[in-house]
Amino acid sequence: MFPQNEGALDRVIRLVIGVALGALVFTSLTGVWQIVAAIVAAILLLTAAVGFCPLYALFRVSTKSTGRARA
Repeated sequence: MFPQNEGALDRVIRLVIGVALGALVFTSLTGVWQIVAAIVAAILLLTAAVGFCPLYALFRVSTKSTGRARA
């Protein structure tokens, strides 16, 4: 579908922050901040799972390694 443009470390960071924001949504945030955090957490978790970030594609950025062959 879309080519991956996120590296492994980028995906792990997105996953950790997404889970942390999700935990805050269910434990301590209320009101508008709860909604904003839930949306941001969902976006981070989705992009971490898929490996594609639309903003990276828009700005032609990639954190994925080139995959050079090792000796």
